[in-house]
Amino acid sequence: MADYEKKEHNAHHVSVGQALKSVTSLKSARESQVDPNGEYIENDVFGNEEGAQIKYRTLGWQFVSFFMIAEIVSNGMLSLPSSLAVVGIVPGVILILFLGIFATYTAVLLIDFKLNHPEVHNMGDAGMLIFGPIGREILSFGTIVFAICAAGSELLSGQQALTVLSNQGLCAVDLVIIFTAASFLLALPRTLDRLSWLGLASFVTIFLAGIVAMIGAGQSAVPGRVLSVSLPGDFYTSFLSITNPVFAYAGHFMFFPLVSEMHTPRDAYKSAYFLQGFATTFYVVFAVVCYCYIGNTVQSPVLFSLNEVWSKASFGIGLANFLVAAGLYSHTAAKLLFIRFFRGSRHLHEHTTWGWVCWVALVLLANIIACIFSIAVPVFSYIIGITAALFASWYTYGIAGFFWLFDAYHQGGGRQAWYRQPIKFGIALFTVLSGAFICVAGIYVSVKLIVVSYQEGLIGKPFTC
Repeated sequence: MADYEKKEHNAHHVSVGQALKSVTSLKSARESQVDPNGEYIENDVFGNEEGAQIKYRTLGWQFVSFFMIAEIVSNGMLSLPSSLAVVGIVPGVILILFLGIFATYTAVLLIDFKLNHPEVHNMGDAGMLIFGPIGREILSFGTIVFAICAAGSELLSGQQALTVLSNQGLCAVDLVIIFTAASFLLALPRTLDRLSWLGLASFVTIFLAGIVAMIGAGQSAVPGRVLSVSLPGDFYTSFLSITNPVFAYAGHFMFFPLVSEMHTPRDAYKSAYFLQGFATTFYVVFAVVCYCYIGNTVQSPVLFSLNEVWSKASFGIGLANFLVAAGLYSHTAAKLLFIRFFRGSRHLHEHTTWGWVCWVALVLLANIIACIFSIAVPVFSYIIGITAALFASWYTYGIAGFFWLFDAYHQGGGRQAWYRQPIKFGIALFTVLSGAFICVAGIYVSVKLIVVSYQEGLIGKPFTC
């Protein structure tokens, strides 16, 4: 009987030991799927990259901040002084400050959503979770279209800068093509860490370009200039001027791809706070200083209101930012399709011939389309306003409310989770409605602007110098 009990006791220890060994093995297997921040990455868009030839999750929050600033604080900043000339300095400053705070809040909601759903790489993936397959296609299409149009806008800014610097020595079409070629080469690296130092350079140059422009505004001060504290105006004129600060913050559609390539995604909050703190402060100072020196006659972009020397200096310094932003936008458009085609396949993480052929083709296609739009569509600058109203209004403002509503509902216990947090629930609804209002009003003023421009003969012809 004692021998039997001894065998039973030993057998019990063996079974417990095997169980503990199994648990330890399972734990080790799961820990091998953990990122540096301690979160499981088994559902991450890039999966477990241990041993991969091409690793995407390599960015720190500092360089993500520089990328965010490069693509948001760019040519849109140059139109802010003209907005103050239309609505007045007080309403203009209040609007810039409010939109900066609002954009910070929506950025936090977007990062919350990304951390809750590591498989989300872009707005299309988020649309799939919230709205299903139709939402995925609509938001994916919108992201690609807006990224390409934004790249085209940067190409036009680059063309303007090169035209000023060369004293109109080359045809505008040729300058756009030259800038497009540079943008294509810049966008070619498969991972953003290869562009990280260029992101830093872009941040530095747009900051210096703004400083130089403000000094130039002081040197180009208009005698007897008129400054307005507040100006009345009809809805069309007022909202048209408001679109400049509204869309100066429009870049949230790139946050998902950027956060996806961070080695510690939770640090994305630091990037968002750094971006919005810098952007809001710099926007207010830049707009007020330039407007106060030039007055209500300030042009858009403001660099055309400076004398030749300071205009060339500002354009020359800002040229690097325009180029990096164009490359980032075209890179993002190409990567959305590349991830869609090759997610989960070896072509994503290995140096395969097919993977590189497809990647180069997608980057080239994105840049070619942006180039053609910018030189072949006479109303392209107005179309940018329409695409911004259609998509940026949602990506930067409205859709963040849906993110909060979705996660609160599914993770907090249904509708009761909404009612338990009435303030957040109300802000989420306000965010959705704000996006809808900006979308509808933005489309209205953009379409009317095209009509008015045609009537006044301001629309040029395609492929003209």
